[in-house]
Amino acid sequence: MNIINYISTAAVPTVILLIIIYGVKEKIKVYDTFLEGAKEGLEVVINIFPTLIGIFLAVGALRASGILDIIINLIKPIITVLKVPAEIMPLAILRPISGSASMAVATDIMSKYGVDNIIGIIAGTIMGSTETTLYTIALYTSAVGIKKIRYVLVAALVADIVRNAYVCSNLSNYVVKFLLTYVKKGSTI
Repeated sequence: MNIINYISTAAVPTVILLIIIYGVKEKIKVYDTFLEGAKEGLEVVINIFPTLIGIFLAVGALRASGILDIIINLIKPIITVLKVPAEIMPLAILRPISGSASMAVATDIMSKYGVDNIIGIIAGTIMGSTETTLYTIALYTSAVGIKKIRYVLVAALVADIVRNAYVCSNLSNYVVKFLLTYVKKGSTI
């Protein structure tokens, strides 16, 4: 275990040292190159900052306004047919938009229902197997200056919807079968 700690502690300084040695060997001005890269990084941050502010503002407004509850009530007949627990829907809707908002919702779900409940298990699966789609699309496309994202957006949202429905319905079936098998053997949970 001490060897792993030593390697992980020494990894970053070793990589930095190797980069400097390579730069000196190839007669590259390492510090000037570093400054150019830092300057380009700051330009990227400045370019994507308005996008980030817009996303954070939209997510805050969505959570505070009650629109999320209205959307869930509108799609309740569909999610009932798909056997998706309604308690999961705030997470399923917010996860493609914001990682921090979905983390807060997942924490609320797990605090309320527990982590060993089907709802907690589905919430954990969604958090572990999904990406913040809209955030990623907005960030990457604004960083490279792409304005028309219609087809990427539609494909990504369809994938999010299909994945969430699949995870919820199949995971719930699996957990129910597992629990029935577990309880049948005479074990207590």
